[in-house]
Amino acid sequence: MRTRIQTAMLAVAATVTIGGAALGAKTTTVTGTVGDAMCGTKHMMAGDAAGCTRECVKKGSDYALIVKDKVYTLKAHDTTKADLDKLAGKMAKVVGDLNGETIQVTSVQAAK
Repeated sequence: MRTRIQTAMLAVAATVTIGGAALGAKTTTVTGTVGDAMCGTKHMMAGDAAGCTRECVKKGSDYALIVKDKVYTLKAHDTTKADLDKLAGKMAKVVGDLNGETIQVTSVQAAK
C-alpha cells in the first residue's frame, strides 16, 4: 500500500513539473540570422558564416538565431534542422516556443 501511495505521489509531482515547464514557454516569432550556439555573434572559423555554422553544428553545437547582440539557442527536429542548414548564415523567421533564451522550433522559413 505504501509503495502505491509513493508511486502515485511521484506521478503527480512529475505531472506538475512537466505541466509547469510547458506553461513557462510561449509561442513566438523571431527574425534573425541563423548561426550556431557555440560561436554566437562572432564566428571563430575562417570563411563565411554559413560554413562556420555548419561545421560547428557537425561538431555538436545547436543552431542559434542571432538577433542583434542576442543569441537564441534553437532546439529542432531533424526536418527543421535541414531547413536551418539551408538557411545557415542567412536571415530567417523562426516560430516556436520560447523559454528563456531557448526556442523549441516549430517552423522556419527565409525572412523576406
